[in-house]
Amino acid sequence: MGDTSLHSFIADFEQKLRKIFYESNDINQLSLQRGLPDNIWKDIMDMVPLSVGIPAEYGGRGCIVKECLSLLSAASYESLPLSLTFGINIALFLEPLAKYGNEAVKKQVFDSFLHQQSMGGLMITEPDFGSDALNMTTAYQEYDDSFAIKGMKHWQGLTGQANFWLIAARQDIGKGNLSRDIDFFLADNSRPEQNIVVESYFSNLGLYMIPYGLNRIDISVPKSHQLIKKTTGIKMMLDILHRSRMQFPGMGMGFIRRMLDEALEHCKNRMVGASNLFSMDSIKFQLSRIQTAFTICSAMCYKSSNISSIANNLAAEGLEANSMKALVTDLMHESAQLCLQLSGANGYKISHIAGRGIVDSRPFQIFEGSNEMLYTQIAEAVIKEMKRMQIRNLYTFLSAYQTTKRASPHFKEQLDFNVTETLTQRKLVDLGKIISRLICTGYTLELEDVGYRSDLVQSCIGNMKVDIAHLISNLYIENVATPVDDYREDSNWAAFI
Repeated sequence: MGDTSLHSFIADFEQKLRKIFYESNDINQLSLQRGLPDNIWKDIMDMVPLSVGIPAEYGGRGCIVKECLSLLSAASYESLPLSLTFGINIALFLEPLAKYGNEAVKKQVFDSFLHQQSMGGLMITEPDFGSDALNMTTAYQEYDDSFAIKGMKHWQGLTGQANFWLIAARQDIGKGNLSRDIDFFLADNSRPEQNIVVESYFSNLGLYMIPYGLNRIDISVPKSHQLIKKTTGIKMMLDILHRSRMQFPGMGMGFIRRMLDEALEHCKNRMVGASNLFSMDSIKFQLSRIQTAFTICSAMCYKSSNISSIANNLAAEGLEANSMKALVTDLMHESAQLCLQLSGANGYKISHIAGRGIVDSRPFQIFEGSNEMLYTQIAEAVIKEMKRMQIRNLYTFLSAYQTTKRASPHFKEQLDFNVTETLTQRKLVDLGKIISRLICTGYTLELEDVGYRSDLVQSCIGNMKVDIAHLISNLYIENVATPVDDYREDSNWAAFI
């Protein structure tokens, strides 16, 4: 399958997707119903889009990051939920199976994807353990020729729709104790003893195309269905999640470009008095914000394509993976908000691409690690390194630090201050936002080096200066505001008249 050039593969996919969504059906109406009709799924999967996530030796296009991100981008220009469906399959099932799966099961599963339109997903999150995955209670017991797995999982994308699942579980070591490490197992839903029962479906606010729900696991799988860890299961999980986070820019790319195209077209054609919206200064600023998101996301795709192959181990690359995921998802949501604002009342329809874009992009800031948590981890990693090197001045450190040194000189004036020993968590979130912007602005400069448009990069740096200056001012302001628990007493305004 790898013979078809990427350009013609993506162009063909885009053309057929437009036909499916605009000629044969109405995407705006389809987006209002839960799930997609089977005939539409068939038309989409007939193009074998998931071949990009399957190694060439099994008949796929080769698991090449550039191809995976190009497909995700092409899909998200038309439909963010469709792109997320592909993202789940590629980053959370096909790539982990390609890297860690037992050779005895790979061919059969990959054949099923290539020829039977199968799908797969990943089960980590549990009702009582969301981001605290290391304390999951789904447990497995080992027998002579099989593993028995029991537990509850929820909020898995493609609940009840995926044919295959990778399930994270901890070994039952007796007396009610579970091992600290994590293992992953392949489940084939077509086999009765491996079938996962959907207890209930959730009425998710957006992403209507994707079913989410609560899953009960009580299955038995053969020994060959255990993923083979290179060191520890926790490092395997980090490698999988970091690679997935580095694919978020692919989903963001087409979506942000669509918000930019829609906003530009509307502002150029919407006349107010003698001129169009595009001629107004505040409108230009808002459009430049979306364009900055487009530029940074482009640079993330470039960087991810160079570093996130399954040949590389990403377990230790949390700083870059978390920066990409948190920043691109913030930019996706901001772009949708701006596009809706610029579109006026029409944007405030669920059938409008911007209105739909707001509810569809919002959960991206939550799943696979909430952004506040990721920004906190970014800041803590940098502060730990600063302490180790005994450097207090933020610019002195960041201008020499591998992931931030490229962009730091552009922000020297703002970054030239000392970081205190004890930042509150709210300040750590702000510091994490600053560092993620520096890292990803560095990517735009790398992209400019190889020929990307300088005017887009310069505009991006201008907007990042505004963001970083604002975030640094937050660090200086002494704010210890906390919620008042019993706030009702003496707080009814009407009583004071």
